[in-house]
Amino acid sequence: MGKTKTRESEKPTEKDTEKLFVVLCVTGFEKIANARSALMFASLAAAADFKTILFCLQNAVDIMVKGAIEENERPEPGVPTLAQRLEEALEMGVEIQCCTQTMANKHITEDDLIPQVKAAGAMNLIVLATEAEGTLCF
Repeated sequence: MGKTKTRESEKPTEKDTEKLFVVLCVTGFEKIANARSALMFASLAAAADFKTILFCLQNAVDIMVKGAIEENERPEPGVPTLAQRLEEALEMGVEIQCCTQTMANKHITEDDLIPQVKAAGAMNLIVLATEAEGTLCF
């Protein structure tokens, strides 16, 4: 059998070959260590060359509101702050999405969110989970 040539349009695109990793976070200021861990693991996945998305719902959405971390976190000696973990994640290219239904329930608008954070519907989480190479939940 002869070798078949691949047409340019049939070659996988960068998007097709990109590895996706999803971190789901439902905890907020009530379990701040879990939220810090979610951000840390998202940063680690990004450092490992995964396209990484942190999807926040329920109480995790509260953390993504402008000024909320500064108002609610009490830094502990020797422990990275939530603000530090968030900054690391954003620097590593982690995309952060917040559940629109949770936002509606909490009367949070997209304008209330930290500028780098996007609102996303629940179906987006379903699609991400089915496409991801891996997921972690906090």
